[in-house]
Amino acid sequence: MAVADEIKRVSANGTDFAYVEIGQGEPVIFVHGGLQDYRMWIEHLPKFAVRYRAIAYSSRNNFPNEVSPEGMPDGAADAHGEDLAAFVRALSLSKVRVVAHSSGAHAALFFAALHPEMVVSLALNEPPAIGILTGVPGAGEMLKEWGRGLAPAREALKAGDVKTGKPLFVNGVGGPGAYERRSDAAKKMNLDNVASYQADATTKRPRPVFTCEMAKAISAPALLSNGERSPKFFYWIIDQLEVCLPNRERIVIAGSSHTVPSESPDAYDEAVLAFLAKH
Repeated sequence: MAVADEIKRVSANGTDFAYVEIGQGEPVIFVHGGLQDYRMWIEHLPKFAVRYRAIAYSSRNNFPNEVSPEGMPDGAADAHGEDLAAFVRALSLSKVRVVAHSSGAHAALFFAALHPEMVVSLALNEPPAIGILTGVPGAGEMLKEWGRGLAPAREALKAGDVKTGKPLFVNGVGGPGAYERRSDAAKKMNLDNVASYQADATTKRPRPVFTCEMAKAISAPALLSNGERSPKFFYWIIDQLEVCLPNRERIVIAGSSHTVPSESPDAYDEAVLAFLAKH
């Protein structure tokens, strides 16, 4: 099976983006989550390349692009969404399908809401789009509890203690043992991308708010996914996206926590490919 092993680069929105691609046909853009980069999708791309032009890129301030703890925070979903639009244009593409995980899925929501003419379909795994919970009964207390759970990781990263902060963060998001279950390659990728999380822990930049009204503006079909064992935080967000997005389907992938594409790659790819075939 062919692999996407040549790293290409393109300039867009004032910076350079590294990406890999394989296959021909309709373009599918893969967007990684936090502590990740294009390598998250390397094992997935050949399956999609059978039918599509599969493209995975590294977001601003993620490996192997230029990185800095003073650079763009991982949580700046609005800015990353504009980068996605610029990246698509830089590749001379007009309309694309997007497959995105976590903070990458949050960025994809902003991209789709602000550039609906560029979107064919969306597959979104557990975006941390907390703005969608505004006004939802009980959400305030749940978000406080979530924030308290991640506070030790943020404090460690703010202090520059990557060795402590990285596992604390991964386990805070994915549940106990999530970091320990990761492969050595995944742990190295996490370390390579810690700068955008250090930026997240120290930034004064206001957190972007993705609203239900913005979701209602997205007419493209969307596949929403949860991991069976994911924290309730992500279920609350997907519940609301299911209410607000006009054209959506929802799946739960058995045996997975938050990082569904990496924990259950075959089941995830099968579900996304079936969705793409329908839409």
